[in-house]
Amino acid sequence: MKALFRFLIIMMGLVVIFSCKDEAPTNTNTDKVVPKFTKEGILSLRTASSDSIIKILDIEIADNEYETQTGLMYRTSLATNQGMLFVFPDEQMRNFYMKNTKLPLDIIYINAAKEIVSIQKDAKPFDETSLPSEAPAKYVLEVYAGLTEEWQLKKGDKIVYDVF
Repeated sequence: MKALFRFLIIMMGLVVIFSCKDEAPTNTNTDKVVPKFTKEGILSLRTASSDSIIKILDIEIADNEYETQTGLMYRTSLATNQGMLFVFPDEQMRNFYMKNTKLPLDIIYINAAKEIVSIQKDAKPFDETSLPSEAPAKYVLEVYAGLTEEWQLKKGDKIVYDVF
């Protein structure tokens, strides 16, 4: 009987020890963890006139509420061959802003037919000014600032993308 009692006491002690969670470490650093780029697909930008390829990009997809709200916030780098494609369930007027975004960006608004309807060039980091589309958009592509000018991208140009 003493052996059984001792066994039960030991087991209860082990249960208590292993069921206790460690306290979360206190972190005096208020900076967010910097998300890393995750290649989820490939997107090609094409001219409206001849359908020739302007540029091919590796893309990260934002297609749920959390991802579309967060976007490229807190990122510290974005290569010239990378972008984030926001995919919305419907086509409507869109507004983006640069809250908590450390990188300057070009914001490309794209309709359901995958044609560029407007471009907001050189969006300033941390600026909370609304940057609206000029026409309804189902997709939004963010790339590093200045690239739309370098690529001579314009309204009517198109996108084609594949997701892995």
